[in-house]
Amino acid sequence: MENNNSILGQMLQFISRYEFQKAVNEYKSEKHSKGFSSWTHFVSMLFGQLSGQDGLRGIETGMASQKQRLYHLGIQSVKRSTLSYANTHRTHRVFKSVFESLLKKVTSTAPRHKFKFKNQLYSIDATVIDLCLSLYDWAKFRKKKGGIKVHVKLNHSGYIPEFITVTTAKQHEGKEIDKMQFKSGDIIAFDRAYTNYTRFASYCREGIYFVTRMKKNANYKVVKRNNVSKHKNISSDQIIEMLGFYTKKNCPMYLRRIRVKDPETGKYIIILTNQMKWSPATVAAVYKDRWQIEIFFKAMKQNLKIKSFLGTSRNAILIQIWTAMISYLLLSYLKFLSTYKWTIGSLMNIIPLLLFSRRCLWEWLNKPFGIPPAPPELSIQMELL
Repeated sequence: MENNNSILGQMLQFISRYEFQKAVNEYKSEKHSKGFSSWTHFVSMLFGQLSGQDGLRGIETGMASQKQRLYHLGIQSVKRSTLSYANTHRTHRVFKSVFESLLKKVTSTAPRHKFKFKNQLYSIDATVIDLCLSLYDWAKFRKKKGGIKVHVKLNHSGYIPEFITVTTAKQHEGKEIDKMQFKSGDIIAFDRAYTNYTRFASYCREGIYFVTRMKKNANYKVVKRNNVSKHKNISSDQIIEMLGFYTKKNCPMYLRRIRVKDPETGKYIIILTNQMKWSPATVAAVYKDRWQIEIFFKAMKQNLKIKSFLGTSRNAILIQIWTAMISYLLLSYLKFLSTYKWTIGSLMNIIPLLLFSRRCLWEWLNKPFGIPPAPPELSIQMELL
């Protein structure tokens, strides 16, 4: 029988220890440390995410129960008080660096988006995570409520988060999209909260395409009407010019207005874009696929531990969110390379049961319900018989 490392140990091999140590040295996260390494800190938090632990005590006891196997992970058992102190005082930037390093590997294996065009397609949105104001007074949202907002740039090739920022819930989404980098030819889908005609004009000049819903109070005039008789559920396709003194000044370019009917609900939505060549049905399909970021948020909140936090400081919350996103990338990587049709949810349900199982990760992923190999002593007995 092949002597395999544990499932968790094999998953940790996807993370470059060189890049990890480079980040540790850059951010001096082990300055004044007394034997508790940054690698032990990281693996402990990752174990908490992948095993579904709700508290520091669960991480402590869970790892203590596997104490004899921690050596192969390059770590030692950890006390919850030590972990709590590290979450408060050791910078979250090390975890962010791990995410960015792992993202390159996962992106290279991700399948293409489902559309025929070769342009990169992204969705932009944000989700609010509620917090108790008495515990998280730095995250004041409303009079008696606290919260943080996670802003995500989702790549539709594999539906993986490519860029993430975390702010207090008061921060408007429009301020965070300007931090996200796009290149000429990219397509961005977002909702009406990101409407900014100065930004739209900038996208037009840079060759970046956007697809969004048009605000109901938008003032415009029709310059040209395109024929839509061949397109089902498309009632109009117009080239428009924005009116209004400031709107026209900020965005003097022609835009495209498409009125499309949702076949499921029967309701009409108005789509605004600067993509003039595609068929209106393709533009409508691109906006419909924006719903994948809502599915991502739902999967993130249901399968990862980001609704109950292990610390009250901003740094502790950021460490937990970055660890959750690293877990999501690891699960996505397994999903992309496996021949079995896994989902993130199904992987997250079964991985906690197998983290310290000494099986070949890829054999299990490709044939999860096959007959497991017999233990060495049983194989010898069978040979003697």
